[in-house]
Amino acid sequence: MQERATTRLRDLLRSKTFLHMPSVYDALTGRLVQSLGFEAAYVGGYVTGGSMAVTEPLLTMTEQVKLAADVAGSVKLPVVADAGAGFGEPLHTMRTVREFIRAGVAGIHIEDQLYPKRAHYHKYVVHGVPVEEFADKIQYAIRQRDELDPDFVIIARTDTCRELGLDEAVSRLNRAADVGADLGLLFPRHRKDAEEAPRRSRLPLVYVQSRGNRDGRPIFSRKDLQDMGYVACIEAQVVLCSALHYHKKVLTELRETGQVTNMTNSEWVAARQEVEDLIDLTAYYEIEEQTAEGHRKRG
Repeated sequence: MQERATTRLRDLLRSKTFLHMPSVYDALTGRLVQSLGFEAAYVGGYVTGGSMAVTEPLLTMTEQVKLAADVAGSVKLPVVADAGAGFGEPLHTMRTVREFIRAGVAGIHIEDQLYPKRAHYHKYVVHGVPVEEFADKIQYAIRQRDELDPDFVIIARTDTCRELGLDEAVSRLNRAADVGADLGLLFPRHRKDAEEAPRRSRLPLVYVQSRGNRDGRPIFSRKDLQDMGYVACIEAQVVLCSALHYHKKVLTELRETGQVTNMTNSEWVAARQEVEDLIDLTAYYEIEEQTAEGHRKRG
C-alpha cells in the first residue's frame, strides 16, 4: 500500500529536509516539478485565481480544492495548498480541512485575513482579523485534522507584518503554536526581519518568495533561507508568471509574422516528447496493445 502524502510530508519535515515548493496551476506543471526533483509542490491562491482569470479573492473553496486535487492525484510528491482564511469561520474551516484531506493534499496554510478576501489584498492592503479569531480557526482546523488524519500539516499564516511589524506577526504565530499549529508563515519586510523571524517564532517557518512583488519584499537564495533557519520555501509566482512571459513572446511572434523562430524543430520535437513522457503516454500505448489495439490486429 502506498504511503499517504501526509505521512511523506511529515517524514520530510522530521528529517529536516528543506522543502522547495514551486506553485503549480495544473497537473502537468505538477508533474514537471516532480520530474525535476523538487521535494514538494504547492498550489497557491494566486496561481489558481490567475489561471482561472478571476483572481484569488474571488475563489471558492471547491475551486481551490479541485485544482489541488488534480495536482495531488497526478504526482507522488506531497502537495501543500493555500486554504486562504479557511473559507469562513471555524466551522467552515473545519469543512475546508476535511475537503483538502479527502483531495489527497498533504497540508494547508490558513491565514488571518478577513473573509471574504478583498481584491485590495493585491494592492498590499492588510485586513487582519483579531488574533483570537485567527487562533480559533487554527485550533478547530487541528481538531478536525486529528479526527481524520493526524499527519495532515496545518500551517498558520499571518499577513500582519506589512502593517503592524514583526513583533505582531511573531506574536500571532506564537499564539497559533499555543493551539497546535505545525508550521508558521509570515512576510518579513526586509533582510533584518527575515533573519530574526525564525529565531523569534516558536513555529518552524516557511518563507514565501513573491517574485515580481512591487513593494520591495526581499527575494533570497535557497541557501540563504536555509542558513537563516527556514524549513521551507514557497515559490509563489515562478511557474505562472514565467509561463505567461514566454507564451506571450511566442504568441506575439506568431501573430505578427505567422512564424515561430525562437525554438528549433528539434526543440519542438523534444518538448512534445517531454509532454508525452510527463503524462505517461507510453504506458497507455502498452495497455491498448494488450487490449483494444491487440484485438484489432489479431481480428
